[in-house]
Amino acid sequence: MSIKNNIHSILNSIPKSVTLVAVSKTKPSSAILEAYNAGQKVFGENKIQEMALKYEELPKDIEWHMIGHLQSNKVKYMAHFVHLIHGVDSFKTLIEINKQALKHHRVIDCLFQLKIAKEDTKFGLSKSDVEAIIASEEFKALKNINIKGFMGMATFTEEESIIRAEFKTLKNNYTIFQKTNAFNFNPTILSMGMSGDYKIAIEEGSTMIRVGSLIFGERNYL
Repeated sequence: MSIKNNIHSILNSIPKSVTLVAVSKTKPSSAILEAYNAGQKVFGENKIQEMALKYEELPKDIEWHMIGHLQSNKVKYMAHFVHLIHGVDSFKTLIEINKQALKHHRVIDCLFQLKIAKEDTKFGLSKSDVEAIIASEEFKALKNINIKGFMGMATFTEEESIIRAEFKTLKNNYTIFQKTNAFNFNPTILSMGMSGDYKIAIEEGSTMIRVGSLIFGERNYL
C-alpha cells in the first residue's frame, strides 16, 4: 500500500474545489511525512495533545484541523497553531476558543457541528441552537473566532438513502445560514463525508472531506 498513490487516487476522483483533509489520528509522524511529501498539507486529528506533539515534530506549513469532539479545557494546547476546528458543538466551547485565541493574538477559524445523524453517539448542535448562538450579543462580542461553516457526520449505515438525506439536510441548513450577516460568521466551508461516504457527500455539496483509512490503511485502535 502506498500512501502517495492513495492520496493521488482520491485527489483525482474529487473536484478541485473540494479540500481533502487526511485524517492522521493514531498514525505515526512518519506516515504523515510520507503523505506530506506526496503533496498533502492538510491533516485532521481528534486528540488535541496528540496533534500538539505532531505539530512540534513535523513541517510548520502543515494545516492542522481538529476534527474530534472538543474538550474546552484542552483548547489551550492547540490555540497557537490550529488552522481549523471542525467540531464546535457548544457556545461554552466557542467562548474558550475565543479566550485562548486572544492570548495568542490570533483569530481561530471554526465550524459549527450540526447534528444530522439519528445516532445518540453523534455530537452536534440543532439548527435552532445555531440560530440562538449567532443572534446573541455574546456571540457578536467574540472577536477572536471566525465561523467558517458547518460540519456534520452521517449515520453509520449501509443505507445510502439515509446518508444522502442527512447530507441534504446539512447542505440546506448551510445554504440558509449563508444569508446571515455577522463579522465573525462567514460560512464558506461544508465539511461532510468520510472514507465510506465522501462521494455521496460531494454530490450533495460538500466542500471538505475527511478521509483516513483510504489513505493510511485501517486505524490502529490503541
